[in-house]
Amino acid sequence: MYATKHVVTIAVDAEGSGEGFTPVVNGRVLAISYIKPSEGGYADTVDFDVTTEDSEVTIWDEDNVTASKAVFPRAGTHTTAGVAAVYAAAGEPVLDHIPIANERIKISVANGGTSGTGTFHVIVG
Repeated sequence: MYATKHVVTIAVDAEGSGEGFTPVVNGRVLAISYIKPSEGGYADTVDFDVTTEDSEVTIWDEDNVTASKAVFPRAGTHTTAGVAAVYAAAGEPVLDHIPIANERIKISVANGGTSGTGTFHVIVG
C-alpha cells in the first residue's frame, strides 16, 4: 500500500480558534498525530474537530487534549439495509478505515488559549 503524510501546522487566534487543511486527498485515513511543541503550544483545554471538508464526515473529535498523541480513526460500518453492522457474540460495532475521495481534511482547533501552535501529521493510504 502506498501512503502519504501531510503536515498541517495551525496557529490559534486570540479566541483560541484555528483551522487548517490538508491538500486534496484520496484514500483511507490511517492515522493522525498531534505534535505539541515543548513551548508555545495550545492550552491543555484544546479541542480538535477533524472532518472531511465537503462531506463533513467526522474523523476525530476530542476535547481537552493535553499532550501529543496519535489516533488511528475508524468508523462504524453498516449492512445493505442501512443498520449498524455488529459482531454477533458481543454486539460490538464493526469498524473500518474512513475513506476520502477528492476532498481536503479540515482540522479545527478550539479552546487553544490566546496564542500558540500545534502540528498535525495526517497519514492517508
